[in-house]
Amino acid sequence: MKSIKSSWAEPYKIKMVELLKMTTPAQRKEALSEAGYNTFLLKSDDVYIDLLTDSGTSAMSDRQWAGIMLGDEAYAGSKNYYHLEEVVRDVYGYKYLIPTHQGRGAENILSKILIKKGDIVPGNMYFTTTRLHQELAGGRFEDIIIDEAHDPENEFEFKGNVDLNKLELLVKKYGAEKIPYVSIATSVNMAGGQPISMKNLRELREYTQKHNIRIIHDMTRVAENAYFIKQKEVGYDTKSIKEIVKEINSYTDGATMSAKKDALVNIGGFLALNEWDIFEEARNMVVVYEGLHTYGGLAGRDMEAMAIGIGESVCDDHMHARVGQVIYLGNKMMEYDIPIVKPIGGHGIFVDAKKFLPHLSQDTYPAQTLAAEIYQDSGVRTMERGIVSAGRKANGENYYPKLELVRFTIPRRVYTQAHMDVIAESVARVYENRKNIKGLKMVYEPQYLRFFQAKFEKL
Repeated sequence: MKSIKSSWAEPYKIKMVELLKMTTPAQRKEALSEAGYNTFLLKSDDVYIDLLTDSGTSAMSDRQWAGIMLGDEAYAGSKNYYHLEEVVRDVYGYKYLIPTHQGRGAENILSKILIKKGDIVPGNMYFTTTRLHQELAGGRFEDIIIDEAHDPENEFEFKGNVDLNKLELLVKKYGAEKIPYVSIATSVNMAGGQPISMKNLRELREYTQKHNIRIIHDMTRVAENAYFIKQKEVGYDTKSIKEIVKEINSYTDGATMSAKKDALVNIGGFLALNEWDIFEEARNMVVVYEGLHTYGGLAGRDMEAMAIGIGESVCDDHMHARVGQVIYLGNKMMEYDIPIVKPIGGHGIFVDAKKFLPHLSQDTYPAQTLAAEIYQDSGVRTMERGIVSAGRKANGENYYPKLELVRFTIPRRVYTQAHMDVIAESVARVYENRKNIKGLKMVYEPQYLRFFQAKFEKL
């Protein structure tokens, strides 16, 4: 008798729906042209299935919406702040909390406090806003992720791991005093949502303690990372997501958080710290850049929704379904022989544009091109994670990342399995026509974070 597989399923039922606009190929062609072939510049009304990002695009629960009505909008001392502070201590384990309007607000404050001109900030692969804040503060990012992370076909299970030998070389070359902290992301976005192992984190903690170097955690998708540890790392299969999240954080000294991902809210973030002196400075600085330290750019209702969402994010059933949907889409794409980053990560599928469009050079923006072609085919909006996102060096030269990817980011609790089928089928159609696809040229480039606003024309 054939064995019966155990499928993932949503641990919720649908109470309300949002109607989507269906467009024609001619309408999509016009919309793409107006947007300069940049999916960030498309109007959401012209998008059918929106996989641009999982940031702020999740569906909030009935409990979160009920929490919205409990918003205390006092300018100072909002009760929602103290609830959020209590939840952050309980779930994440950090002592002190600075709310911010979103994750990059926390990155800005942290960078201004800890980084001096000429400092080196090692990390397990760059992220766009994180690196920019580090550079604006006078620092320089250095990649210390393991080499496997730069190979889309390598199936090592923890491609977010730090290469301690790379870190040691930096310490020997510049000295530990020039390294304000090691920047660690869980579920490394630019590598394809790849997790870091608990064993690697412990080893990193031991190394940094010997050299008196902090670890600052980008914990945007820490619960997804915890899910992979539970599934793949020896000794963690019986532990809860919540227990694993707290252990991950225990090996770090502070964290920046965009709550728009894991914590299931549409806006919000925070800076979490264990050191009083840094907290005190950050508490003072948030007043300059965000708002009073008990709201930090957020309404009380947003902080309440965040506090509730954090609790929901570390529920094992939720995370099983969340990652299960991503894995389902990845497996469907592989059935069509679509080249994707392996193993499948936590928050989306990353298509390897170099292998998809091998006839296009990186200077003709293959990932940007592919994102535009997929939208043209079906109205599915994705985004580029390659040479455009990588930006330019201080001397004006382009970075040429090894990974040239199109990210299919799955919002939490939003789309159905049928949507996943439509997405995979669209990519398969584009793949069949791949030899006829021509690249793009950039005709407008902003100074910072060009992937948000750059414009292109077809070659």
